[in-house]
Amino acid sequence: MRREAVLELLRQLEANKTTPEKVADRLASLPFEDLGFAKLDHHRSLRSGMPEVVFAAGKTPQQVASIFAKLTASGISVLATRATQEHFSAVRDIVPTAQHSELAHCITLAQNAPPTQGHVAVVCAGTSDLPIAEEAAVTAEIFGAEVTRINDVGVAGLHRLLAQLDKLRTADAIVCCAGMEGALPSVVGGLVEAPVIAVPTSVGYGAAFEGVAALLGMLNACSPNITVVNIDNGFGAGYVATLIARGPRNSR
Repeated sequence: MRREAVLELLRQLEANKTTPEKVADRLASLPFEDLGFAKLDHHRSLRSGMPEVVFAAGKTPQQVASIFAKLTASGISVLATRATQEHFSAVRDIVPTAQHSELAHCITLAQNAPPTQGHVAVVCAGTSDLPIAEEAAVTAEIFGAEVTRINDVGVAGLHRLLAQLDKLRTADAIVCCAGMEGALPSVVGGLVEAPVIAVPTSVGYGAAFEGVAALLGMLNACSPNITVVNIDNGFGAGYVATLIARGPRNSR
């Protein structure tokens, strides 16, 4: 439940448009709802301004569908990451309006969304990095950021990146995804004043060590406006970029 929803309930009560009993029923699932196999944190939006997200990997399709439906009923926008087609089929049976991004491996449902706040640019070095970049983009969009996607602009063809400078320089925060040697965030960081969230991807040949080489390269980046998330963590990057882009005063 979002802060605005709680305030609206209290306004309705103050105006005698609802009863204390109905308000109590509406708030009964706060701060969490016990499903047996999961405890849903309905209070998270009130604390941090961003709702709980479903990490679908390792969960059965039925578990994901149940969690997704409960979050949907609370009136918030819902995001499930690392979701398979089987997860989506189960969710769609209960929530027919849910959307599936096969590229990002995400299931989403936008509802009662606040006005767009902040601009996030999501940049990826190569087409092989697109699934992680799209996970970041979908995350930022579902939580209310304006998103610009800039794909396939790795350092092997630097002119492709330089042609996008106008877009990069209008962003409040930038997510930059790259595998192999992980050089792209250093270049982007040196061209912009916005914070850059670097995402190492597990793309590359043997000595890339499934993203470890890119991770180490990004941790050693010389551009001081770069911070780094875990390997393939597009969700985490998109989440943090959204908070940065909207600003602390607007995070709730």
